[in-house]
Amino acid sequence: MSAMETGAVLSSVAPQLRDLRKRRGLTLEAAAQRLGLSPAHLSRLETGHRQPSLPMLLTLARTYGTTVSHLLDETPPERDPVVKPAGPGSVGADGWTYWHAGQSRRAMQALRVHVPPGTQNDSVRVHSGEEWLYVLTGRLKLSLGSEEHFIEPGDSAHYDSLTPHRITALPPGGADLLFVHTLLQSPASDLCLGAGGTSDFAGRRPAHEPIRR
Repeated sequence: MSAMETGAVLSSVAPQLRDLRKRRGLTLEAAAQRLGLSPAHLSRLETGHRQPSLPMLLTLARTYGTTVSHLLDETPPERDPVVKPAGPGSVGADGWTYWHAGQSRRAMQALRVHVPPGTQNDSVRVHSGEEWLYVLTGRLKLSLGSEEHFIEPGDSAHYDSLTPHRITALPPGGADLLFVHTLLQSPASDLCLGAGGTSDFAGRRPAHEPIRR
């Protein structure tokens, strides 16, 4: 794409920004504060007098609850909504095993996880987003802040991952669970591994916090 074409695409973002802000009931000042911008800077973006950079597009999309593709008026390709068990293979890290249970490059990531018994390390995770898990087999101890919860097969847990948290599978056989987490820090990322992993499913080093506790 030429510089002229790129400029035209970015200029087309401007009318959407004001509409998205108003749909969310935000004044120019309130939206600018959330974005870490001055009201004058945001006003220039909304009127097309200034073109947003890619990092700014990401920030705008997250703040307004949309995607960069939507801001750029791109039509995403159709995806098969069904994920077969014969899809991408498993990935392991420090004894934990992960399988995709949903599509990659989504705002949420769904995984099937096997957790071996015992605590692999003492790391407690804190990061943006939410996590949800459902125990299929075995028993888990979920540490949330200063509280401990024991989760049996058929139980689920849903929590804000800004709360310090750690998952431990109890002996003898570990636990199998379904795990869903949001990728607010990096919505285009694939599976994150723990410290013992070398890459995600796409073969890239993850850029945000690992999901392993």
